[in-house]
Amino acid sequence: MKKEKNKLGKDNKGMGTVEMILIIVVLIGLVLIFKTQIRELTQAIFEKISVDSSAILA
Repeated sequence: MKKEKNKLGKDNKGMGTVEMILIIVVLIGLVLIFKTQIRELTQAIFEKISVDSSAILA
């Protein structure tokens, strides 16, 4: 009985999974909070790429 109790205390197999889930939840929360800023930034980046690529091709 005592050996089984020690095994339970030393078993860390699920820790990586829990940590990954928490990281994903935090990232999703940040994306939801800063959704408009991320959208504006990506739109500005793609517009800059489009203008620069048309200048190179012209």
